[in-house]
Amino acid sequence: MKGIVLAGGRGTRLHPITAAVSKQLLPVSDKPMIYYPISVLMLAGIRDILLISSSDQVPNFVRLLGDGSRFGLNISYASQESPDGIAQAFLIGASHIGGGPAALILGDNIFHGPSFSEVLEENVQDVEGCVLFGYPVSDPGRYGVGMTDESGRLISIEEKPAKPRSNRAITGLYFYDNDVIDIAENLKPSERGELEITDVNLAYVERGRAKLVDLGRGFAWLDTGTPETLLQAGQYVQTLEQRQGVRIACLEEVALRMDFIDAEQCYRLGAEQSQSGYGQYVMSIANSYVK
Repeated sequence: MKGIVLAGGRGTRLHPITAAVSKQLLPVSDKPMIYYPISVLMLAGIRDILLISSSDQVPNFVRLLGDGSRFGLNISYASQESPDGIAQAFLIGASHIGGGPAALILGDNIFHGPSFSEVLEENVQDVEGCVLFGYPVSDPGRYGVGMTDESGRLISIEEKPAKPRSNRAITGLYFYDNDVIDIAENLKPSERGELEITDVNLAYVERGRAKLVDLGRGFAWLDTGTPETLLQAGQYVQTLEQRQGVRIACLEEVALRMDFIDAEQCYRLGAEQSQSGYGQYVMSIANSYVK
């Protein structure tokens, strides 16, 4: 499966913070926001990743991540000249996806929870149709919400309903088979002029080929689109890291755990950042690593 991180948009709700820099390059606690979605794809075993951003911001991501090889990844880049909808990612990334399945994650979404790697690995195999991830929220009227039958098959999606029939919001992580390219190519822009990801998902619902996986209690799904939610996400990460002594979305550690790199390479990556607590943590993980 090929992965796509959509890190476009203008971040207008965060102005003036994002007037000169992509939202996804802002810090969430001790690391750039973009580390979090990339770590999710890595936990799913995905190593070929296309990062989509605006043309003026792509060089900044390249400076941060390079070609991804130091993490055992293959990261390439593409430009989204105007934010014309999430589903546009499949048109921009069609050649990257090729003839196989695709995973899309939004660059400002943070996921964290127990056994998340197992959940991802289970659902990334042999995708037939689409696999979406639902999260219970107290205010479902702000989101696209999904209804399922007894088997977990998604039977309806309501976008920001006035009277929600479910409290399961559909998150910014999506797995699709290769039909997603054809579906995206045949979409018509919505009233706001965008290619909507909900329309892609509804196409799979109509075919009876959409599945919703619940991310239940004890799981965290965080958005970082406003100053308030950005601060809350940073506080959440900081609290967990300080109390547990582990770091969330540490790409070097994830790469080591997934056998994308070895302990020696992990240590070298930490040593390059040894003046920071982050780098010292990476070195300690490499030193203590036993398969």
